[in-house]
Amino acid sequence: MVVPESQDKLFHPPDDLQKDAHVPDFNSYLEIYRKSLEDPEAFWKEVADEFFWKKPATGPMLQYNFDVTKGSVYIKCMEGAKTNMCYNVLDRHVKERNLGEKVAFHWEGNSPEHHLTITYQQLLSRVCRCANVLKKMGVKKGDRVSIYLPMIPELIYTMLACARIGAVHSIVFAGFSSESLCERIMDAQSSVLVTADGVYRGEKLINLKQISDEALEKCGEKAPCSVTKCLVVNHQAPRTNSGTLCNKLLTPWDTKRDLWWDEAMADSPEECEPEWLDAEDPLFILYTSGSTGKPKGVLHTTAGYLLYTSLTFKYVFDHHHDDVYWCTADVGWITGHSYITYGPLANGATSVLFEGVPVYPHVGRFWEIIEKYRVNKFYTAPTAIRMLMKYGQEPLQKYDLSTLRILGTVGEPINPEAWQWYYEVVGQGRCPVVDTFWQTETGGHVLTPLPAATPLKPGSATFPFFGVEPTILNEHGEELEGEAEGYLVFRRPWPGIMRTVYKNHERFESTYFRKFPGFYVTGDGCRRDKDGYYWITGRIDDMLNVSGHLMSTAEVEAALAQHPAVSEAAVVGRPHKVKGECLHCFVTLKDCKEFNQKLVEELKKQVRDRIGPIATPDFIQNAPALPKTRSGKIMRRILRQIARNETDFGDLSTLADPKVVEVLFSQRSEAAA
Repeated sequence: MVVPESQDKLFHPPDDLQKDAHVPDFNSYLEIYRKSLEDPEAFWKEVADEFFWKKPATGPMLQYNFDVTKGSVYIKCMEGAKTNMCYNVLDRHVKERNLGEKVAFHWEGNSPEHHLTITYQQLLSRVCRCANVLKKMGVKKGDRVSIYLPMIPELIYTMLACARIGAVHSIVFAGFSSESLCERIMDAQSSVLVTADGVYRGEKLINLKQISDEALEKCGEKAPCSVTKCLVVNHQAPRTNSGTLCNKLLTPWDTKRDLWWDEAMADSPEECEPEWLDAEDPLFILYTSGSTGKPKGVLHTTAGYLLYTSLTFKYVFDHHHDDVYWCTADVGWITGHSYITYGPLANGATSVLFEGVPVYPHVGRFWEIIEKYRVNKFYTAPTAIRMLMKYGQEPLQKYDLSTLRILGTVGEPINPEAWQWYYEVVGQGRCPVVDTFWQTETGGHVLTPLPAATPLKPGSATFPFFGVEPTILNEHGEELEGEAEGYLVFRRPWPGIMRTVYKNHERFESTYFRKFPGFYVTGDGCRRDKDGYYWITGRIDDMLNVSGHLMSTAEVEAALAQHPAVSEAAVVGRPHKVKGECLHCFVTLKDCKEFNQKLVEELKKQVRDRIGPIATPDFIQNAPALPKTRSGKIMRRILRQIARNETDFGDLSTLADPKVVEVLFSQRSEAAA
């Protein structure tokens, strides 16, 4: 790993950012990185010393086995230590650091008229009230609590209340169907469900309580329902004793099971002694979709997750005391867990918590909020950037974005065109873009630039974070040196990595460790260039073998998206008698652009020119829209089935618009060869 040679394509950190940065230059990064690998015991102990421990660790900072041939896979951090996550992210700031009056969250609702400011002292009081209510409902250490809430402060209160009393929270994104919620409740065997009457997403009203009731009913049909109490936040309207009746929302009610949040909190004490937990006690379960089968309950534990989310937040966003930080993710996903809640709060940060959508009530909502709260650090998804690009520069020019200092992206590799727009238009050419690669399973960033230290290449996740040791393997498990492309794996753990799949350690081992014993397998393909930069090339099942050549679908998608007529592209493999696999490309065109044979030939030439003849698409299909989850992730599994003329699509409940599938399948025969 050296300072890269190809200076012509690099974007260097601005001088003013380097002056007071935690990691001020590339040589500093290399020095700290070497220490984190050569002496991990000292490195992680120094991080741990910033936090409160009821009892110090008796074992090493990290113990592990990654090799399934040598016994069960395990990871332990700070064995013997006792602490409490909630105490470290709240009490420590209020009682030890005198930050009680500092703003923890600026909450911005779906409508600009709805907003709230919450200090650390207020957050602590409300979390304690909620913790006492959960205890009154019978929740004890180790019990699971399912949370099905929109992006409102009560979501944060509840997850931290669980952490305070040692309960394990399982947050389910409030866009999931009743079937998905049921599945997650049943797997976790949660005793309490926390939900809300409803939520507006843009102009659309969603009756969350009704969905919750349907989920609990489904649980009861399959087995005795584990949920005995349902705590309901009155988010949308005034209510009557029998339920809530407002313009459009009727809240169903079970008097034996359901309880209004505000009634439960009214006489609940504002103090609650934290439960002191072992370092490896579970903190939360978060379900992530498996490529096949039911969702996996990714389990994270207390001490290691605290250390890792705190450190990654501090360094990747170069956090300082006066910053205002905004991550636009939903807490229903890992990004919201690590970089809205735990990481920022562990650092005593001030964050924006946003309930709405980027284009409601107007397309400048993001930029309006940045101006309103004078946001310095902004973290969002490439999907959102590409969507906002469609509206051009005019919406941004109405707002003052001069406070921005660092931009970040998360969720998928960002295509170079979107990177450039983000850097030049949103950041006005002065804000580094930290393109972070990580997973639900990793708990925090594993490949990422550091804003004042790393020269940037658009589309590259650059270098490993401290304590992380990546390598690239070929299909035979052989390590590849220098410039290479293959499977991205990690040789050793870091404190924040997942510990198991909940109630299924065998699945944990088979999914992540059996293919290449001795390594954690990410499931992602990766390319390392001559300067040592890492480029994520997409999921391994999105890596195609065309005539013996391993090819990244993400690379082909980026080439297609660079055509001026294309808004978005998705590429999947399709069986081919001679090549083994060939490319089937779905392209969504910009407004007023026509799909015709001339365009198809232009697109094929563009891919050929940018990647090489071997990458020439065999089929290009017009896609008025792509099948996406509510979080914006393209469901490539469905696209593969369409390309292969398979009709059994399975569960489509997580799609934002299931009708898209019918349209694409009906137009499959029109794909231009």
